[in-house]
Amino acid sequence: MIALAMVGLGGLMATTGCSFQENICAGGEYPAIAVGGQGGSACFPDGEEPTPPYVRYPEGKVPQHVDDEWDVYWRSHGIDENNNIIDT
Repeated sequence: MIALAMVGLGGLMATTGCSFQENICAGGEYPAIAVGGQGGSACFPDGEEPTPPYVRYPEGKVPQHVDDEWDVYWRSHGIDENNNIIDT
């Protein structure tokens, strides 16, 4: 019975065009990037500044969902100690 339900759910998702997007951070948090081009990011509570080695992403270039435009972009870019965008 459970297997049949799972097959039905899979078929429903395939026919409805389910487009689930995983958030980068949980609600009440925002992402920050590690300085130095080493990659990596972390989530910080809204209203708190990131702690070193993390800084806020440049305005307008903040990833919101896994594999969105900015998430993909930051996989090959970083931030240096002067807040300049660098290729990694």
